[in-house]
Amino acid sequence: MQPLFDYSTFETRRQFFARGKNALGMAALASLLGRDSGAADHPAKVALQFAPKAKRVIYLHMVGGPSQMDLFDPKPEMEKWFDKDLPESVRKGQRLTTMTSKQKRFPIAPSKYKFAQYGKSGMWLNSELLPWFSKCTDDVAFIRSMFTEAINHEPAITMMQTGNQLAGRPCLGSWMSYGLGSANEDLPTFVVLVAEPSNKEQIQAISGKLWTSGFLPGQHAGVAFRSKGDPILYINNPPGVTKDVRRTTLDGIKALNEQNAALVGDPEIHTRIAQYEMAFRMQASVPDLTDFSKEPASTFELYGEAARKPGTFANTALLARRLTERGVRFVQVYHNNWDHHSNVAGRMPDQCRDVDQPIYGLIQDLKSRGLFDDTLILWGGEFGRTIYSQGGVSKANYGRDHHPRCFTMWAAGGGIKGGTVYGATDEFSYNIVENPVHVRDLHATLLQLLGFDHSRLTFKWQGLDAKLTGTEAARVVKELLA
Repeated sequence: MQPLFDYSTFETRRQFFARGKNALGMAALASLLGRDSGAADHPAKVALQFAPKAKRVIYLHMVGGPSQMDLFDPKPEMEKWFDKDLPESVRKGQRLTTMTSKQKRFPIAPSKYKFAQYGKSGMWLNSELLPWFSKCTDDVAFIRSMFTEAINHEPAITMMQTGNQLAGRPCLGSWMSYGLGSANEDLPTFVVLVAEPSNKEQIQAISGKLWTSGFLPGQHAGVAFRSKGDPILYINNPPGVTKDVRRTTLDGIKALNEQNAALVGDPEIHTRIAQYEMAFRMQASVPDLTDFSKEPASTFELYGEAARKPGTFANTALLARRLTERGVRFVQVYHNNWDHHSNVAGRMPDQCRDVDQPIYGLIQDLKSRGLFDDTLILWGGEFGRTIYSQGGVSKANYGRDHHPRCFTMWAAGGGIKGGTVYGATDEFSYNIVENPVHVRDLHATLLQLLGFDHSRLTFKWQGLDAKLTGTEAARVVKELLA
């Protein structure tokens, strides 16, 4: 895809010097190839097909599947259906998980929470649990008609992150790294943050396969920052090892790797060399990045006092802002415990309390720094929840099973038309009745905001021009675009 980049990156030292009088000119060309409108992008950058509206992404993934009818998709008619069975005409023989497929009945569980309209758009929100976020509705586009085929967590979250239910494909952040390149040579292009929920009743597994680069070069994989201790293992030199000693060591390792690359021609060796160099530069940049001591008191008033505590969602949201303002292209944030099979009344308040003010703070903070208009924020889970209760039901509490047929996600900033409500579900929030949006459609839309035609951002793999949206049809949801 990028012959000039491949040539300048993978050639051997002997080949470089053999070019004689052209060496300086080619070196200058390789440097210039990485510059675009003043950005410090590397030469692997793929040609854009559209003028980008977003330069960076913060993806807030709520692991487990938030309940749409308890947060964003109110169904007041369900009050009349309390504890009545879900009609078969609504369920239509849908495949169920093993957790509810053996239930003798499927009792309707209306949301116990109150809803109200907010903003000029009149968006309905859970008025009890989202008081801070309710102030942002005119900045946000809500997609009430998301759907997917996956019914269990692993294939569903893998689909949401990589465009395929099978593991091993590149994730969103890796595609963005591959397409846009770096905007800061001292930090990774793609960073992963895992926030710790205050409630830990039902934690889902989150593994590194979700931020893998798949068949893309290894340099495009996500770099996970730890929430406690050193943000990256071994980021600091051990006692007695100075920066000069580390530099000398790395120079020696680099020379050995270059010899090996010249011998076997494996491009992953060049990735290893580049990652060693990145790690060396990060030793200086990361400590400053994660040091919040210079943040004014107003920052913690904005995000909430929890932002002072490492590992909290609030702390992670603030770190996401600091990463994006330093040029990191894609920040992936995971927040766990949204798998509400039981005790919605006990867990939903904790989950919302974790994320409500920090999300408001993040949006306002990006606005104040002039970053909101070209930073795309995406929020959502891997699927939704059922209107019927898993297990017993009462008006005070209930549980909800997985539901891939319809769920709600939202996006803000980065070319999104704020104050938009797109799509609709039936009175049971069980089936889509207007403007369905598949996961592939969401991916196609995100790529267009970043400047790419999803059908043309490809990578040659196993004889195919592989792409994020795969081989099935996908459409850009233009109604969401400003």
